[in-house]
Amino acid sequence: MRTRTLLDAATLESLLAAAVAAPSIHNTQPWRFRLDPESQVLEVHSAPERILPLADPAHRALYLSVGAAVFNLRLAAVHLGMRPDVRLLPDPQAPGLLAAVRLTRRLTADDHLDDAGLHEAIARRHSSRMPFTGRPVPPPIVAEMTAAAHRAGARLHVPDIAGTRWLLRLTAAAEARNIADPERAAETRGWITAPGRDALYGIPLTALGPPDSAARMPMRDFTGAQAALRRPTLRFERHAQAALLWTSDDGREDWLRAGQALQYVLLTATARGVRTSLLHQAMEWPDLRGATAGSRRLRRPQMLIRFGYGPDGGHTPRASANPEREAGCVTEPRASHPGTGPTG
Repeated sequence: MRTRTLLDAATLESLLAAAVAAPSIHNTQPWRFRLDPESQVLEVHSAPERILPLADPAHRALYLSVGAAVFNLRLAAVHLGMRPDVRLLPDPQAPGLLAAVRLTRRLTADDHLDDAGLHEAIARRHSSRMPFTGRPVPPPIVAEMTAAAHRAGARLHVPDIAGTRWLLRLTAAAEARNIADPERAAETRGWITAPGRDALYGIPLTALGPPDSAARMPMRDFTGAQAALRRPTLRFERHAQAALLWTSDDGREDWLRAGQALQYVLLTATARGVRTSLLHQAMEWPDLRGATAGSRRLRRPQMLIRFGYGPDGGHTPRASANPEREAGCVTEPRASHPGTGPTG
């Protein structure tokens, strides 16, 4: 008979603090949590009021974000000595219920517990939108990142210099389309938070990076026509390192697994002192997303990851999840605290 693990308030607080530290597109944090007090199942729901209708009409990026939060939740549970039993899309009648996590029992000496510093990396992982030094990340670390994606059910393709430039050109083409589309530009700009504003979601101006003075690195421009908000240009690394996360299929469960794989890769990089930033723009246009795959060998691209050595990224806020246990309670924002960087 399976032993049920009872969650005290402090344990639940730790689990949810880790979960909400996950990256999300434009820092929308499109998740909600509900604890079923009878079954002790922690449910992860989507937050439809925080979707991006233009940049993410199919909600694929939302699923990636939630998948990353689920991975953090799993990692925190293991760190606390509990075994998480995760079911993705557990109820066909509840499409907004994306995952259910049951903490079945305490880990025993027979259980493998080796997070290689990943749990500690949750709090240190920030998307760095700054220039990197150009010093290559050693192949053994890149191999660890690739293995992490594989273990989580996805794949990580690390192209050569020519392949990287091709992916960056596609990203630049997507960024140009986003800037030229007034509605998309307004949607993106709407997630910038002004200085002094106590916002739980979105991206503070202090977390935005500078444009590349050589126009080689297509970082997302959140400021649009508001040139006064744009930071001075800087020269980015000449030879970027990038990796394309992809999956064999492209359904909702594949997106959730890709999100878990993405976070596994990012935390592996962080634990090894490597900075990362996410270039999602090409994934927002079907033709450009298809082009990033190149040959069909890569199948379904999900995210382009830029990685290297350089300064830490700026903090973005997080809405703490209120660990209430009332039946039917979906957690709501409670307070703002430093979090991790946004995607793309």
